Amino acid sequence: MRRFPAIGRCGIISASFYNGSQHIMPPDFSRPVLAVDTGTSFLSLALRVNGETLLYHEDVGSGQSGLILPQIAALFAQAGISAADLGALVYAQGPGSFTGLRIGAGVVQGLAVPFDTPLIAVPSLDAVACQVSGGGVLAAVDARMGEVFYAWFDTLNRHRLSPYCVGRAAEIVPPEGVVFSGGAGNAFALADKPPFDGLPQMPTAAGLLDLAFGGAYPACDAAHAGLLYVRDKIALTAAEQAARKGLS
Repeated sequence: MRRFPAIGRCGIISASFYNGSQHIMPPDFSRPVLAVDTGTSFLSLALRVNGETLLYHEDVGSGQSGLILPQIAALFAQAGISAADLGALVYAQGPGSFTGLRIGAGVVQGLAVPFDTPLIAVPSLDAVACQVSGGGVLAAVDARMGEVFYAWFDTLNRHRLSPYCVGRAAEIVPPEGVVFSGGAGNAFALADKPPFDGLPQMPTAAGLLDLAFGGAYPACDAAHAGLLYVRDKIALTAAEQAARKGLS
């Protein structure tokens, strides 16, 4: 059975948004750490301060861009801190909503640049998978256009067992030698869900914090933050939509 690198250490990463030489300060988990997840219709924010986690997690639809900064400011005010106090910023790397991911990544970059705060990217499917314990866990999330993003994991030993993929849910099969032991992600709530039983829940940004604190995810500076898209196409043409509906 082929094993991919440990959870958090591989994937297809987009080019960074900016150019420049990379300078990385190590994350300081003794200081406050903010996590941001905008990969779905939810705006999920988690701020960990002195062992306590403050959480904002709401389905805001297309309102993420207008709400994210005010809600981050509200968490900072609740904790009595500012962006200058952060020891790291954690963000959902994707795959997920193209627009949502870029909103989250842009905000954490903007918060990081003035203070040279390190960023930690956590692939979204890693966080989804870690809601379930097992040696053959399927993480699957809605990718729209009749497809799902998915990957297989051994969460007991913290290994990813497949590439990050996108495809029809009905066509998902375990990698050779892997026995299904559980599933998680909003794809399991779809009408055309994967052919396995799974929990239809998604993690909050607190799950990103837990994974980042585990130390398996490398830090980068704001200039080298990247996103994990899996696919570049974000919409179907009219002909493709008709074909999928059986009209052509």
